[in-house]
Amino acid sequence: MAPMLPAARGETPSLADVLAGALAAIQAAPHRLELPRVARSAVVLADGLGAAPLRARSGHARRILAAAPSRRDVIDAGFPTTTAAALATLTTGLSAGEHGLVSYSALDRDNDRVVNQLRGWDALADPRSWQPHPTVFERAAAAGIEPVVIGAERYRETGFTDAVLRGARFEAHRSIADRLAAAAVLLRQPGERLVYVYVPELDQAGHAEGCGSDAWTQRLEELDSALGVLDRGIGPDAGVLLTADHGMLDIPAHRRRVIDGDDDLWVGVRHVAGEPRCLHLAVDDPAHRDAVVERWRAAEGDRAWVVTRDEAIAAGWFGTVAPAVRARLGDVIVAARAAIAYYDARTATPSALAMVGQHGSFSDDERRVPLARWGAFAR
Repeated sequence: MAPMLPAARGETPSLADVLAGALAAIQAAPHRLELPRVARSAVVLADGLGAAPLRARSGHARRILAAAPSRRDVIDAGFPTTTAAALATLTTGLSAGEHGLVSYSALDRDNDRVVNQLRGWDALADPRSWQPHPTVFERAAAAGIEPVVIGAERYRETGFTDAVLRGARFEAHRSIADRLAAAAVLLRQPGERLVYVYVPELDQAGHAEGCGSDAWTQRLEELDSALGVLDRGIGPDAGVLLTADHGMLDIPAHRRRVIDGDDDLWVGVRHVAGEPRCLHLAVDDPAHRDAVVERWRAAEGDRAWVVTRDEAIAAGWFGTVAPAVRARLGDVIVAARAAIAYYDARTATPSALAMVGQHGSFSDDERRVPLARWGAFAR
C-alpha cells in the first residue's frame, strides 16, 4: 500500500503565475498576483535560489530580502523541482503534465529511449511538437508587446530554448551584472515590453560545491550587487519580479546511493529516467510493474515515495496530465523524501556522482522560492 502522498502545490501562488502575471500587468488584466498596471515588466529567474539558503545568508543578500521581506514573498516552485520542468511552467503558465517537460530526462516510449530535456533534442524529439503550447512570449508578441529574453550566448539557439523561450528576441550578455544592466535599459525605454533575465550561476555553484558553500554565497553576493541597478531607477511605469525555478539541498557523498547493475531493484526495469531525487522507471513488461513497486518500497519506502504513474497522477503531482504526456512519466516513480539521491551505476557519470547540491523532489528546501519585487511592483 502506498504511503500518504504529498500534495503537488498549496494555495500560495506558484511559478506558473510569475511570468504570466508580469504580462497581465502590462495588459491591465486580472491575475492571481494582483500586480499594478505597468508599461514594461521584467522577471529575473535566479536558477537554484531557494528561500531557505537565501534567508540563511541574509547578510549577503540585503537587496533581495528588502524586496521580499515577509513570508508572503515565498512561492511554490511546483513539482518536479527541476529546471526543465520549472522553466517550462514559468514560460507557459502550465503544469508539467500539460506542457510535457516532466523531468530532467523523460521517457520517449515511441523510440524506446530516454531524452534529456535540456540538451537531448533531435529530429525524433522536436521541441515544438514536444511542447506545443504558446509561450507567454508568443502571447505577448501577439498582443503587440515586445518580448525580450536576456541570457548567456550558449542558450541562444538550443532545442530547450525553442521549446520554452520561443517568440522572444534573444539578447546575449556574459555576466550577471551585464544582463541586469541590459534589462534596466529596456525597462527605461518607451513602449510596452516584457523582459526575462536568466541567471544560472547560483545553480552551477550549488551543484558543484553545495548551496552551503562559499562559492554559492559569492554568487549570491554577485547577484545582489548587480540588482543595485534597479535601485538607480527604472521609471514609474515599470516593475520587476525576481524568483527561482527551484531550491536545492546538499546531499553528502554517503547519502548518494549508487545502485549496482545487478541489484534486484533493476529487475523488470527497462529504462531509468528523471534525476537522482526523482526517478522515473519504465518497466520491461506491464505485468512486472507491481513487483518493481514492491521491491522499491521494501528497500526504500522509509526514504522515498514509491508510486505508480496512476497514483502520482491521482495525487496531482504533475497537474492535469495530457494524453500525449502520460507516456513520458515512469510506470513507477521514486521521489526522495529523505536527504538522499539515487544513481544507476550502469549510467552514472563521475560528474553526476560528484554533485553536491541537488533537487527534484518535494522538500521545502526544493519547492519554496522567493518572489521579490521592485519598481511599480514593490509592496
